[in-house]
Amino acid sequence: MKNLFFLGISAELADILDLLDTPLKRYVCIACMRYRNASMARRDLPQLDLLTGFEAAARHLSFTKAAAELFLTQSAISRQVQALEAQIGTPLFQRRHRALLLTDAGQLLYRSTQDVLGLLEAATREIRGLHTARTLTVTTTISFASLWLIPRLPRFREHHPQIDVRISADHAVFDLSRDRIDVAIRYCAPERAPAQATKLFGESVVPMCSPALLRDRKRPLRVPADLRHHVLLHDDYLDSTPWLEWGNWLQSQGLGDLKPAGDLRFSIYDQMIQAALEGQGVALGRLPLLTQHLRSRRLVMPFADGHRSGDEPTSSRAFYLITEPRAALRPEVQAFVDWVLAETAEAPARTAGVPAVRR
Repeated sequence: MKNLFFLGISAELADILDLLDTPLKRYVCIACMRYRNASMARRDLPQLDLLTGFEAAARHLSFTKAAAELFLTQSAISRQVQALEAQIGTPLFQRRHRALLLTDAGQLLYRSTQDVLGLLEAATREIRGLHTARTLTVTTTISFASLWLIPRLPRFREHHPQIDVRISADHAVFDLSRDRIDVAIRYCAPERAPAQATKLFGESVVPMCSPALLRDRKRPLRVPADLRHHVLLHDDYLDSTPWLEWGNWLQSQGLGDLKPAGDLRFSIYDQMIQAALEGQGVALGRLPLLTQHLRSRRLVMPFADGHRSGDEPTSSRAFYLITEPRAALRPEVQAFVDWVLAETAEAPARTAGVPAVRR
């Protein structure tokens, strides 16, 4: 009996073992000894299946939202957290009326749990990737995806037909590791770009329109003052980017009082450019996002460079490429990054190669 207690077997189980034959008793004792040794080797670790519920509750600061995410009940999440607190020996949350806050211990465990779960997810993806198609996920802004990336993507597919590309176009900023994203191309100020980011290019802004507007002799469009004959196209989403607003551009040309023939406003930049392509008005075009539209003459710069005052609103923002550290080790991700860098090297912000305006 004493030896059975040493193996971590309760008195009740020891009584039952006494009723078994010797070979079966030996088997049970060996199993208990192995479990005891494994438990001693990991005696400082909490029960690992409790960490998933804790991480979700800490991320949402809500047992209810964590339960919905994990398809459990709110009480199940609460019991998991209570069990985890009991194992660690300290509260992880401050439970207040209609509020849930992390304690100092909870914040420490939350950061560590996120890191560990992220590593496990990355390892799982890598293992699964050994047996599945070579796929990479890219997140970027809606405008960059539709105006720059997607038109050029056939060139990447031509050289790498075996690589599948998934584009997630969104203005939200994602956690690359947690959200399983391999590459991000972000538009931001230099101070907001991660240390490991690679700058692709900045941008300049010039008026652009369909060539059809230049053929309308009743409504000339030779100098900026001629904009009074035309509809101006606006992107209302860009309320924090004054260099992309017509009012500021006209002010830089000494035309702050100019009244256009009309205004059309859009919530998405791509929609505004589509209206410009259809000849519905004049837009402030972003270079080099629209360089291919200029080279194909789907859009033209009616004033070219001859009417730049040098006082146009400018931006320090630029497009930056960020690679998830573990994803950077994969050949298909490296191939995509190399291709983007090569494409941006061939398409600087200047309008080299853009045909001259023919009226």
